[in-house]
Amino acid sequence: MISFRQKGDFSKLNKYFERVREAARIGVLDKYGREGVAALASATPIDTGVTANSWYYEINRQNGSVSIEFKNSNINNGVPIAIILQYGHATGNGGWVQGRDYINPAIQPIFDAIADNAWREVTKA
Repeated sequence: MISFRQKGDFSKLNKYFERVREAARIGVLDKYGREGVAALASATPIDTGVTANSWYYEINRQNGSVSIEFKNSNINNGVPIAIILQYGHATGNGGWVQGRDYINPAIQPIFDAIADNAWREVTKA
């Protein structure tokens, strides 16, 4: 007669598979991050090109959730240039430069793709 005895559990294996699964999710967000940066860069009004080339993204994990943040590093005298292009700004002689909504139309298709992908994952049979 042959018998087998097993001690312990599969907790280490389960943790490994959980990390692999999370890495796959992060990889998907990384793809959308690159697409978002490209969309924002191409939609940014260009004078010198510095603001358009200053887009980047960060993926943050906190309390079991994951988020993606799009940021722009072009700051002049403490003023984020991407924001004043979006919303407008005063001039030194009392005038006003009207903003141009370029961020929302550029990034909305990326958000829609993320939502569609998440919905497909949730409703997978």
